[in-house]
Amino acid sequence: MVAGGAAHVAISLGWGVVLSAALPRRHTVIAGAVAGVAIAALDLGVVGRRLPAIRALDWRPQLLDHLAYGAIVGAVLTRRR
Repeated sequence: MVAGGAAHVAISLGWGVVLSAALPRRHTVIAGAVAGVAIAALDLGVVGRRLPAIRALDWRPQLLDHLAYGAIVGAVLTRRR
């Protein structure tokens, strides 16, 4: 469980770095939310399909979690830029 938590933190920080470089300066929250959905497609559709623990999860809350993550990263970037 600790390893999973550490992996989740590392992945989230990695995506945060990617989003900080990729998101536009205007409409950053919306772009972040869209990016979160794209990340969900990659995480859940490509990677998660190969991992039984992720595959067993209901995809709807996971999608919303990714969307919220992207929007929050966008909001933080908007305030920091």
